[in-house]
Amino acid sequence: MLTYLVILLDDSSTSYCHYEVWTQPRRLISLEDLHEGIIWAMKENLNIQFVYPDYELPVEYLKAIESIDHTKIMPSANCEKADVIVLSGWNDTVNEGSTCIIRTSREDLAKHMATAKEWLKKVNRLNIVLTDTEAFKDSDIDNYTALLDELSDCIADMYANNRQVQVNLLTDRLLLTEMNNCNAGDNNITLAPNGCFYLCPAFYFDDEEDCIGNLKDGIDIKNQQLLRLDHAPLCRQCDAYQCKRCIWMNQRLTLDANTPSHQQCVIAHIERNASRNLLAKLKERGMVLRDSHEIKEIDYLDPFNILNKWK
Repeated sequence: MLTYLVILLDDSSTSYCHYEVWTQPRRLISLEDLHEGIIWAMKENLNIQFVYPDYELPVEYLKAIESIDHTKIMPSANCEKADVIVLSGWNDTVNEGSTCIIRTSREDLAKHMATAKEWLKKVNRLNIVLTDTEAFKDSDIDNYTALLDELSDCIADMYANNRQVQVNLLTDRLLLTEMNNCNAGDNNITLAPNGCFYLCPAFYFDDEEDCIGNLKDGIDIKNQQLLRLDHAPLCRQCDAYQCKRCIWMNQRLTLDANTPSHQQCVIAHIERNASRNLLAKLKERGMVLRDSHEIKEIDYLDPFNILNKWK
């Protein structure tokens, strides 16, 4: 069931996930479409997430936005009153008590681990979005495992000193008892600056023609059930609950929006196992994390390898 509407305010609105935005000239959503999108969300009882560009919006747009409860996702270059700040790179500074997103490759994360650790002293939450998932190879498993292990050491030390910072790759899985995926097309959809709806921003920036409706006619998602977890034979058995199960990346890599690629599954399970190790480190320090749950040991990284056990 739909819960959220993401509204891209401009073609240059910041990317907060795997996709890249266009480099073409700006295109601000029309004020009429903005008003209609807000009204549509109200009628559907949806929460709105506005995604901002890196420039100040006209006053009439700001008034429209403030006419309804919402979440602001803003780039660091234009982040006044932001609920979520998308950092432009590793040279950015972070605000005390903020929620931030950094889009980065694994190589750059390794190079800037010291910066990440400094950020964790200030932010309440840091979401690390890997932009090179498609290029992940099995030969990268050990390096990524070591990278997360170093990061988890830092987090464990902070928890031991009563600073419970959140990092999506490691701390989310500690508290989850079921899948907490992106759920694009099922839980949320996107309104683009052209007045059309998309499964998520990535589908818009990938192919503007790949829409699922518009403000005039509403939405029409073909075979919507095939985007849901209960129609994903592997995913519904899996306990890498923090995995985003990106349907856009699924479509690109497996030609099936509801079936994750080998790369996604392996990365998600490395993170899951790193969360299990983090929990062990906390217990070694005598800490019992409230609402945390046991994470069982497993002997696989891709659930496809144990498909026969689940049939």
